[in-house]
Amino acid sequence: MGVSSNNPPPRPVAPSFDGLKAWRRIINPVRGFMDASASRLSGQVEEFEPEIRQYISHALNAQGKHLRPALVALSGLATGSVNDGHTTAAAIVEMVHLATLAHDDVMDDAQIRRSRPTLSAQWGSHLAVLVGDCLFAQSLRLASEFPTTAVCKAVASATNTVCSGEILQDRNARNFDITREDYFRVIQMKTGELFALSAELGGLLNNAPRPIQAGMRRYGMCLGTAYQIFDDCLDLFGEEGHAGKTLGSDITKGKATLPLLFLLESGKPEEQAQLRAWLAIWEATDLTRLRERMDAAQCLPRCLEVIDNLLKDARSSVSSLPDNEGRRSLEDLTLFLSAQAAALNESARLPAA
Repeated sequence: MGVSSNNPPPRPVAPSFDGLKAWRRIINPVRGFMDASASRLSGQVEEFEPEIRQYISHALNAQGKHLRPALVALSGLATGSVNDGHTTAAAIVEMVHLATLAHDDVMDDAQIRRSRPTLSAQWGSHLAVLVGDCLFAQSLRLASEFPTTAVCKAVASATNTVCSGEILQDRNARNFDITREDYFRVIQMKTGELFALSAELGGLLNNAPRPIQAGMRRYGMCLGTAYQIFDDCLDLFGEEGHAGKTLGSDITKGKATLPLLFLLESGKPEEQAQLRAWLAIWEATDLTRLRERMDAAQCLPRCLEVIDNLLKDARSSVSSLPDNEGRRSLEDLTLFLSAQAAALNESARLPAA
């Protein structure tokens, strides 16, 4: 299978969907909470030895949308109210997330994240790994200070699952024979789990009934899984200026994502074998030929259907909650991601989480 020499044409930008404006509207009911959570997170720098605070500060001050803290807050609002415990829980889940990013950047040899040098690029991989370890430890320390052990247990379990998912993904690198079931297992572990924890903690800290907590957890898992699939589609079908990363990087790293799995399942056996042989020696950044084959196999529409079904399940998971600002914002969050996915052919504007 040959590779064309032309770069893929940029996708046109759709002016009709303002992702940033929509995001601000969703979190408006908890805007004050988000500020308090960010302050609680940055305040953790002082908990470390003076000599290493600059490294911790670099890791904690990443410029993202803080989606996981928002989930803690909105889930708390949907199941009652938000309090200081929710603020701490939000800082905990974001710290776990940032710890995984520090380690991810080492494994991927990433030089830049969110327009800044990564920890490993600026100070070396050894230091970056240790900073990630420090953040994991500090998140568990904070979780242990709650009057109930349930919080620390949930955080520790989720951290275990996320790291295990990363290991499984690394083991599957350049294995283009994995099944869709294998793929979903990995993304639920490495991405969905922390979303699930965030939503679950919102209800747990309000002493919500167990079925409500389970519903919140399912909401987070469905949302996080859909988010990861969208990110995987963005890597292949996005427009580089809006994607915020080099397109095709997942294939370069040997990751078999859902669009690619749909393509591998299509066609005659000899065509599938030819595609696998090409992927095994993939080095090009050119995606034109691959996109053409994926378009012919309807890979993107099939992925978007999966995303929509997951988001419907997420909304169903909170349908029994009272009709309040928190629940409405949780529902709007799924519609926000659905709109992002629907616009993917024209514009790719995924917020950094």
